[in-house]
Amino acid sequence: MKQWVEKNGLIVILFVFGLSFMIFGNVFNFSSSKQVQQEATQAVFRQSDEEKKLKQIADYEERYEQQLKEALEAIVGVGEVKVIVNVDATEQNVLEKNATVQKKRTTEEDKEGGKREIQDESTDEKIVIVRKGDEETPLVLQTKKPEIRGVLVVAKGADQVQVKKWIVEAVTRTLNVPSHRVAVLPKK
Repeated sequence: MKQWVEKNGLIVILFVFGLSFMIFGNVFNFSSSKQVQQEATQAVFRQSDEEKKLKQIADYEERYEQQLKEALEAIVGVGEVKVIVNVDATEQNVLEKNATVQKKRTTEEDKEGGKREIQDESTDEKIVIVRKGDEETPLVLQTKKPEIRGVLVVAKGADQVQVKKWIVEAVTRTLNVPSHRVAVLPKK
């Protein structure tokens, strides 16, 4: 036994030492649990951002639908109205950009009398950032309303050609939508 300990003692000590590092490393591993928690938090925030966008789209659609419903019901010959507006996306922010354009023009001549002109143009755009205290936000030039994919109007009285024409005209002019994206159907 004494010979075995003398022969393998160093290996056993190194094995026990390595095993203790592995056990303590797993027990006191704070960084990986923080990392998992951060990833979960990021996933939740991404999900809530998408939910906010969907809510914004729904809010736009509801506003358009309510305004159109009130306006269409005021038209002569139109009775009860149901309006469905399909919006493409959320509003878009147009951001201010600093643009730098560099143009190079080189003319070369070779020994045989041939001429060659080389033009090189490069553009570098950077978004303008405004600092307010600790916050940095991009400078917004304008906010564009979302595009409208289509509109469905179901109305009493829409079976009459003139009334249907008035409804289509009212919707196309109000929402700036082409007439092929507006469907008008008679209501029961």
